[in-house]
Amino acid sequence: MNISYVRGGFIAFAAAASLTVAGCSGGGADPKAEKPAATTSPSQQGASPQTEPVSEEPAETIALAKGQKGLELAITLAERDEGGFLTVKGTLKNSSDSVAVLPAKMRGDEIEVVKHGKSLGGATLVDSAGKKRYYVLRDTDGRPLTTTGLDSLGPGKSTAVFMQFPAPPASTTEVSFQLPTFEPATLKLS
Repeated sequence: MNISYVRGGFIAFAAAASLTVAGCSGGGADPKAEKPAATTSPSQQGASPQTEPVSEEPAETIALAKGQKGLELAITLAERDEGGFLTVKGTLKNSSDSVAVLPAKMRGDEIEVVKHGKSLGGATLVDSAGKKRYYVLRDTDGRPLTTTGLDSLGPGKSTAVFMQFPAPPASTTEVSFQLPTFEPATLKLS
């Protein structure tokens, strides 16, 4: 059974279910009532569309991967789930005082991933003890299960990112996180 197919089907099911619930939750609301206007916080003004604001309370950094031209990836989560996946989350930051164009090499060089645009699809986990390399998972269309649409970050700006991998065996407690153009970082797994 293709794991990415099952996952893609589940994602499609979850999206359809949430749209159905959202469409039925009107209750007795007046359809003519005005919706509140969207607001933009000062930290969001001037941010590029793909840049998401980072939460007020920063999570603890468990690993830091340094890239070129002031780019840094602070990894805040490396968590196994019951489905056999390992999710890595963090914050990609431009610590320089000029705009950083994110390197296309971060998406890797696999044809299926490259055709879906800029992403973190080139990330891998290396289990030296088990002599295995784990690649970012892909859906049935070859899209990487990671943050996509990454283009550039303004000076001092950051954005939340994620990547999903097959989980190494429970006996694996440490892996090397590798992303093209970044220094490797060691991740402790529980």
